Amino acid sequence: MIREVRAKEDATALAAIYNEYVLHTTISFETEAISAARMAERIAGFAAEFPYLVYEEGGEVLGHCYAHRWKERAAYARTWESTIYLAPQACGKGVGQRLMRELIARCRAAGCRVLIACITQGNERSCRLHESLGFRQVSHFHAVGEKFGRLLDVVDYELPL
Repeated sequence: MIREVRAKEDATALAAIYNEYVLHTTISFETEAISAARMAERIAGFAAEFPYLVYEEGGEVLGHCYAHRWKERAAYARTWESTIYLAPQACGKGVGQRLMRELIARCRAAGCRVLIACITQGNERSCRLHESLGFRQVSHFHAVGEKFGRLLDVVDYELPL
């Protein structure tokens, strides 16, 4: 089931999902786990302005995706960035597709003109997901991140709405 996020109720589960990526992968460029309280603050901030969705199955939260500002300048107001994180057991089962399709529809309805996805190069699962939804790679930044002693490239994907 896809539903709108509930900041206080979902924060613990979403922080746990996100922290797996923070602590064990280069997918997130954060390097320290965040608390459920901090996650609740982030959720509330994003959800106040942009679509923020949760995938829940059998009472278990398995993933979330949301839109947020791509850049702060006023001229970018209708270009948003999309973000998605799934629990490991939800990967490869179509959950990401369903979440992102709903997010795209809601972004379009809310007046977003372009969605951007910023992906660590080498995250092939995310690249394939975005390509399957019509996103196309538009940039490649070299060695812009560093985590676990590795220099990391970032690629941007764009979806005109």
